[in-house]
Amino acid sequence: MTEYIPSPRKWVADQVELYEGSNGAEGTTLRETGLPVIIVTNRGWKTGAIRKPPLMKVSDGDRYVLVASQGGSPKNPLWYHNLKADSNVDIQDGTEVHFMEVREVPEGQERDRLWDIAVKAYPPYEEYQQRTNRLIPVFLARLAD
Repeated sequence: MTEYIPSPRKWVADQVELYEGSNGAEGTTLRETGLPVIIVTNRGWKTGAIRKPPLMKVSDGDRYVLVASQGGSPKNPLWYHNLKADSNVDIQDGTEVHFMEVREVPEGQERDRLWDIAVKAYPPYEEYQQRTNRLIPVFLARLAD
């Protein structure tokens, strides 16, 4: 069995533990914002270990939009590299877990449409984009075949 390595950020590790420990009944919102989050289980690109970042829940029908904002930092979050290396993830949305495939959406109409959906779900994304020179990556997750 592959090892799970919790986030070094205590609040993130605590949230994942609460989310999973309650089978998705608790810990389903971003701290005090009340906005919903999902848990994206993926494999570390360097270690091969299991990682579980909670990300903002952004839906496009039965698909999820994953935004690699990292608060507008100059670098992509580590999970970005994980998804580029292995496109297979499990997404826990409350009590439901879905096996999904992700792909990065290149610049263009589709990315613009998904970005607008993401900003509507979580308005700070717009500010995060203004803080950084990098184009914040957007992934689209769909049910795996």
